[in-house]
Amino acid sequence: MMTSFVNIPEGSDFPLENLPYGVFSTKSNPRKRVGVGIGQHVLDLAGIAQLYPPEVQDALNSDSLNLLMSLGHTAWNVVRTRTRELLLKGSVLEENLLLAQSVLIPQSDCELHLPANIGDYTDFYSSIHHATNVGIMFRGKENALMPNWRYIPVGYHGRASSVVVSGTPIRRPLGQTLPVDGQPPVFGACKLLDFELEVAFFVGGPGNQLGERILAEDAWKNVFGFTLMNDWSARDIQKWEYVPLGPFTAKNLGTTISPWVVPVAALEPFLVDNFKQEPEVFPYLKHERPFNFDINLEVSLKPEGGAESIISKSNYKYLYWTALQQIAHHTVTGCNVRPGDLMASGTISGEAEDSYGSMLELSWRGSKNINLEGGATRKFLQDGDELIIRGHCERNGVRIGFGNCAGKVLPAIPL
Repeated sequence: MMTSFVNIPEGSDFPLENLPYGVFSTKSNPRKRVGVGIGQHVLDLAGIAQLYPPEVQDALNSDSLNLLMSLGHTAWNVVRTRTRELLLKGSVLEENLLLAQSVLIPQSDCELHLPANIGDYTDFYSSIHHATNVGIMFRGKENALMPNWRYIPVGYHGRASSVVVSGTPIRRPLGQTLPVDGQPPVFGACKLLDFELEVAFFVGGPGNQLGERILAEDAWKNVFGFTLMNDWSARDIQKWEYVPLGPFTAKNLGTTISPWVVPVAALEPFLVDNFKQEPEVFPYLKHERPFNFDINLEVSLKPEGGAESIISKSNYKYLYWTALQQIAHHTVTGCNVRPGDLMASGTISGEAEDSYGSMLELSWRGSKNINLEGGATRKFLQDGDELIIRGHCERNGVRIGFGNCAGKVLPAIPL
């Protein structure tokens, strides 16, 4: 068993088997730089870039992960392998005590930033349980899934400019809503603010040129790593505006991601079978390679001044459509994707009621109370509520964590 010279507490989200990437700064050095999470520390890769092969040094000296993402699968393996070597007992880094002390920085001293410059952001709708639940609420059991749902990974283009890192507050939006069907709309603060439990991935590799496509069988080369996501949603605004072109201002108020990007290599020990798909998908969407993961997901809600309550426990493995199929469908028209693009799963819900990935489902469109610690209840989010998403894989004593994806709801600013 490999052992690091860095102290890694038992049960840490960031053991030697993980090595997630992030971008950080410190008060003493405000320059943004690339780091790797290890135990309770961040390893400053810019500070030891000279210990890596020349072809990756510029990427490690960058202020975002985009350049590293662009280098492709072979370079990612080189960086990961070398990072692990440098963190092992007896490594050249351990032997250079002054250097080690300068580049191993306590996470408590770091400010974490968005890991990449996000050029484009696409959100999918890939959980069959979530899609079925929403369909039943609004169309009934007989028409729960739309006719296209089992044929294509449904998605929409989101707003990259409002993707924010964990810890950034989210302001309650204003907008038009239709409180009473058949009556004119009204304007005011959103009353049905919701979260969506999601996992997203960053596109890597060279991507594809406009007019070209990436088949599902080859798309694994274009997945750099995964991060947690909360796609904040204004349900009452969404209901009024989504016809006929889909989500718009109900979804652009903010999208929170965790600051850490867990590489695919760290997740491979937790591969599970892809979700069984019926009918058979079109050839461009087929891939033999398993690309589904046993990632435990948990959502907590903490009212202002109150205790944190777990309101949902779900799992990434419930997704019907894989990340590879999402890339394949996204590019089948010849749409070009680029390193740093963000693609999200859509709300992840399981079959059980306590595994639903949104308050819309947990409260079943507001007809049920969600019970919290201390006797409080919710149907949708209130001002002052903090929503925290966590995720981890665990097997044979190894835990791979994603860090927190958290945000607090602030009151709307009056118009």
